[in-house]
Amino acid sequence: MGRMGVLKLLCAIGFLAVLASNVWSISRWSESRGVYDDICYLRQAHLFERFGLRGIDTNVTFDDDHKNGLKAIGYAEWHDVKRAPCHPFIPAVNKYVLQYPPGTGFVLSLFPTGFQAIPLYVLANVTIFAFALLALFRAREPASLALAAVFGFAALYLMINPSKASYSVPPTMMVCAAAGFLTAKLFVVRQQRRLLIIALVGLLIGLSVNFRLPNLFLAAGYGLCLAGAFLIARSKETFLQGLVFGSSFLIGIAPTLIANAINAGSPFSTTYGSVDAVPPELNASVLLSYLVDVQFTLLAISAGWTAWLWRSDRGRARGVALLLAANLAVNLIFFMTHPIFTHYYIIPIDMLSLWTLLFATLDLQADKSAFPKPASA
Repeated sequence: MGRMGVLKLLCAIGFLAVLASNVWSISRWSESRGVYDDICYLRQAHLFERFGLRGIDTNVTFDDDHKNGLKAIGYAEWHDVKRAPCHPFIPAVNKYVLQYPPGTGFVLSLFPTGFQAIPLYVLANVTIFAFALLALFRAREPASLALAAVFGFAALYLMINPSKASYSVPPTMMVCAAAGFLTAKLFVVRQQRRLLIIALVGLLIGLSVNFRLPNLFLAAGYGLCLAGAFLIARSKETFLQGLVFGSSFLIGIAPTLIANAINAGSPFSTTYGSVDAVPPELNASVLLSYLVDVQFTLLAISAGWTAWLWRSDRGRARGVALLLAANLAVNLIFFMTHPIFTHYYIIPIDMLSLWTLLFATLDLQADKSAFPKPASA
């Protein structure tokens, strides 16, 4: 085993140590931490356990566990359905329903009742560990190895903080890692495989919307770039790429559209109440909150790294950079004008961008090592 092999092995052992530490911490978490969001996600899981796929209907009249959860945390109005947290009244269907899309509750329902959050977080940590190892062993020279190592340790750390803030974050993180890996391949594969990768990316981004509704904006950069490519080339190839992405994305978000139709009266109506469904505005306190939060640090790294990738001498790297720049811009505009701040709101776009940048950079460095520039005369 050469020097690079030894270094990779040591880094992998380090990743494993961080993973073990994370799992140890997660194993001591409680599903009864008094957070309204937790109770509501677990109610959605309970509905799927009780009714199967019909559990997508979250009418509060089907409740046989939510009141007990509220009572257990000392919620004073646990007996009043009109005051139930996370359950806005939807006039179009004349009922109180869960505001969340169904994906997080469905994933939680795959695990045993009373032991759902811990295995979900463990699964997410193992998935991130696997992608960190994949990046580590794709490194071909010391600088790339150092990049993959630092990235892997940081990604695993983020699986505890801020991921523990919401049950919707761990499944989103898994999807972002997978979509980032595939996005980096879009500009380096042949046309036949490119369509397959576009379909997989579209499906993954669509599925992510079922965990968090604002994940819808993760598709923005892809849509803009594919539409722009078609308008420029006007070719069958670019038309098919856009069609495949749109179709697979639509398949991915189908559960949320169905849930909206049942719970809000229309596939395109929101189940969120007026507190969350607010018009955009620039709010100084929200902007300041982002500026001093780790989310903004990750966003700044993503933007700087994207600019570096654009300045590289490979045309396909510029394609990735253009897609990421468009995605970052759209998501930044949305979240910076959304007058509510939360510590994990822009983590999905940060992680999708960073995983894409990592694998794109590793591929770029590998190409440069395999095909170095000729020495100048």
